[in-house]
Amino acid sequence: MELKPIVLPGVDHLQRPVIITGPCSAESEAQVMETAYSIAAKGIKIFRAGIWKPRTKPGGFEGVGEIGLQWLKRVKKETGMFVATEVATRDHVFEALNADVDLFWIGARTTVNPFAVQEIADSLKGMDIPVLIKNPVNPDLELWIGAIERIYGAGIRRIGVIHRGFSSYDKKIYRNLPLWHIPIELRRRMPALPIFCDPSHIGGKRELIAPLSQQAMDLSFDGLMIESHCNPDSAWSDKDQQITPDVLDYVLNLLVIRNEVQTTENLSELRRQIDHIDEQLLELLSKRMRISREIGVYKKEHNMPVLQSPRYSEILEKRSRMGETMELNPDFIKNILKEIHEESVRQQMIIMGNEK
Repeated sequence: MELKPIVLPGVDHLQRPVIITGPCSAESEAQVMETAYSIAAKGIKIFRAGIWKPRTKPGGFEGVGEIGLQWLKRVKKETGMFVATEVATRDHVFEALNADVDLFWIGARTTVNPFAVQEIADSLKGMDIPVLIKNPVNPDLELWIGAIERIYGAGIRRIGVIHRGFSSYDKKIYRNLPLWHIPIELRRRMPALPIFCDPSHIGGKRELIAPLSQQAMDLSFDGLMIESHCNPDSAWSDKDQQITPDVLDYVLNLLVIRNEVQTTENLSELRRQIDHIDEQLLELLSKRMRISREIGVYKKEHNMPVLQSPRYSEILEKRSRMGETMELNPDFIKNILKEIHEESVRQQMIIMGNEK
């Protein structure tokens, strides 16, 4: 997949982070312009606003529709910023193109639907416009990659993605769980693909925008899409996750952008140590599985079931406590043990003759 940089004149795409910001929703011409002027005064080049808003339930504010595109045209003309909006249908694409919108993004609720993504891809054929694709609401990397490939198949080469977190019943801290390992794996598979982080949607709270933005920078993300509103407390949608342009400027000035280039021999030595430890871990796991297979033979000879729930519960409890004494997160230990146990069961099922 040969991608082109998401080049917009005057935007330095080699300087991290590239910032895309603006209100969750365009609510009125006055609100859009007040926010845009404040953002432009901070030196930001790309303004975003939702024109069509897919909501979880009907009855809420679902965007002002096509009239809001005229407000974006005014933003372009009067501030010189580029403008971006979300598209979810063929009609959205045509209307936004007619309004000279500079950048599109595909939302999480659309990415999850291959039919909808293909419709957008078909309507973009022959166009040369940057398209950013948000992760699907559920943690499915292949579905995310599928959406990227559909847009690429339409001839679009200026493609990037937006990590906005994944839906979960667990809302204790985040609105959407970050699950950083998923965009990290996407970067491994597609190293040329620009990755933006949307800390507003991940956190769902203003106070989480700064730490999430820093985490994204520490993971070498290319940019940030942050929701900024002239008066967040009166916003018609997602008011809790929007910040004023002044607060946005403060957050961005606090960011520490670390050098991505390896500069010390010390780092090389530490990485060599990691490689050695990883080899030892694999050798130990191989030895553990050999013992699991021996247990499987014993169980088969003595007509015992593979799954021994009390034993598994005992292992989880004891190892989690042991991990805590070693400054390891108990949930991390439990997740590792669950994977190991699942593989042990699979190996024993092969011995039993129930799986190939």
